[in-house]
Order: sequence, then structure tokens, then C-alpha cells
Amino acid sequence: MSEARADIQPELWVKDGPAAVAFYERAFGAVVEHRVDGPEDDDILAQLSVAGARFGVSSASEQMGRFSPDVIGGATGRALLVVDDPESLMRVAVAAGAPQTSPVGSAHCWLLGRLVDPSGHEWEIGRPLGPWPPAQTALGSGSATKG
Repeated sequence: MSEARADIQPELWVKDGPAAVAFYERAFGAVVEHRVDGPEDDDILAQLSVAGARFGVSSASEQMGRFSPDVIGGATGRALLVVDDPESLMRVAVAAGAPQTSPVGSAHCWLLGRLVDPSGHEWEIGRPLGPWPPAQTALGSGSATKG
């Protein structure tokens, strides 16, 4: 019997769906796997992938309780995009219009940088610096703890 498999695919709610999809294509090299447009020009439901990592983009709807970051004045979470070369992808994303909020550097056993996409969603772009997950450590100590 094979082991059960699970996959989490977040859906980002945005004000302008087509513009958001175009940004993810330019900035992250995203591929549109499925897309439904309309009825309004900025309406969209799309599934995208970046090197096999899937996520959705959908039009925000206050009536349905789906708020985009611009409506609430901030984000409610952050996405982590794990790639082999975070520095290169960060340069491309910034050139595509994403403000960098933290340059790529070493943090918490990762090579990691942060940006905010034009829709207001926060992203971390990075990769682990060694085998992941590492041995359990005490927060802030960097030393292994016994469990």
C-alpha cells in the first residue's frame, strides 16, 4: 500500500486578476495551467505553477469575504517560493515591479529574501542552506536540543 500524499495549493485573492497573472509569469516564470476569465475584465480564476509548485489566483470579492491586501491595508500571510537560485529570481521579480523588502541573505538556515508583489501579497524567495528540515534547534540558539 502506498503512503498517502497531500499538497497545499494556496489561492491568492487579487484586485486585478489578469495583471496579477501577468506579473507572476514575468517575475517568477509561472505557467498558467488553467484559467477562466470574466465576466468582468478584471475577473479571473487561474491555477499557476512555478517549477511544479502550484498556486491559484482569483478575483477578490468583498461580498464573499475574499479580501485583497489593498482592501485590508496589508497581507494576512506570506508565501515561500523555494527555488535553486533565489538571488536571480529576486532580481527578475524586482525588475518586474515587486518592491524588495529584504535582500537575499542567510537567515534561519535559509538563503532568503522578501518582496511584496504588485497585488500586495508578501513572498519569501529562498532555499535551505543544508538538508531540510535540520536537527531540531532551540529558537535563536542555533544549537541542537534533545527531544
